[in-house]
Amino acid sequence: MTTSSESTAATDREAFEAQVRRHARELQVHCYRMTGSVEESEDLVQETFLRAWRRREQFAGRSTLRAWLYKIATNACLDALDKRPRTPSPGGEVLWLQPFPDALLEAVPASEEGPEDAVVAKETIELTFITAIQRLQPLPRAVFILRDVLDCSAKEAAGLLETTVASVNSALQRAHAGLREHLPEPRAQWRPGQEPSAAERELLARYVEASEQADAEGVAALLHEDVRFSMPPQPGVWEGRDTVVGCWVEGGFGTDAFGEMRCVLTRANRQPAVAAYVRKPGEAEFRPLAVDVLRIEDGLVRGIVTFDGSLFGRFDLPASLAA
Repeated sequence: MTTSSESTAATDREAFEAQVRRHARELQVHCYRMTGSVEESEDLVQETFLRAWRRREQFAGRSTLRAWLYKIATNACLDALDKRPRTPSPGGEVLWLQPFPDALLEAVPASEEGPEDAVVAKETIELTFITAIQRLQPLPRAVFILRDVLDCSAKEAAGLLETTVASVNSALQRAHAGLREHLPEPRAQWRPGQEPSAAERELLARYVEASEQADAEGVAALLHEDVRFSMPPQPGVWEGRDTVVGCWVEGGFGTDAFGEMRCVLTRANRQPAVAAYVRKPGEAEFRPLAVDVLRIEDGLVRGIVTFDGSLFGRFDLPASLAA
């Protein structure tokens, strides 16, 4: 039999969870920026809620619930990064990088408490940006996200990180110095428009058609001469149109043994993405192969980051396609 006190405790927890879960998606975006991993961001949001429940008596209303949760989430991320330190490869590759489905970004709710536009701003969620900030040490990364992405004041950031304003300012300077090595300035130089243009949609259609027809020359015609291709968590970066297409051909693209391809358009990190399925000889269905997240500049594909087909479920993509 459930006692009155147990019933009250259950009701209190349900009310608490209803309050904090309104912020779940934006906290996941925050944890994703901190870690570069969708899987880790999910775990860290749950850790945030667990810590918040355990420390609920400490929340005295001196800040908003949202700010309090951001404080807990940021420190949960820093703790996780301290326990599992990771550094990019000598070539600067972030091998733990994962794509963030746009559908999850659209789920960030409107609120009067904070700047949701900043939470999901395109230029601060694209893979170029996420890769660059992963190269920063955890504390400068956290300060940079709080100050330059979420528009917190130095005092607010210091409060969230339980440090001094001087420490925050110093960390921000280090972050800016690090990012100057990896991101062009000003930011507008590398940020595409918010919505794909008709020309970009046509480019995507041609990319899909050439891929499905295993037309290496057709794909090459859509790539910038300085295109950059990578496949986290596999090491290696291929640069240049001929080099990139050549490595695909060497991998079997266009051969009977490689199989037949079908593609589905999706989006990740506010960028167009192409989910590729393959049907091997003798098989009845097309099965997940990879997700290509594309960066388009000047009417051509300038960057391709390819992720394993195991991530299809996160994009609500079908597990297979009929022949």
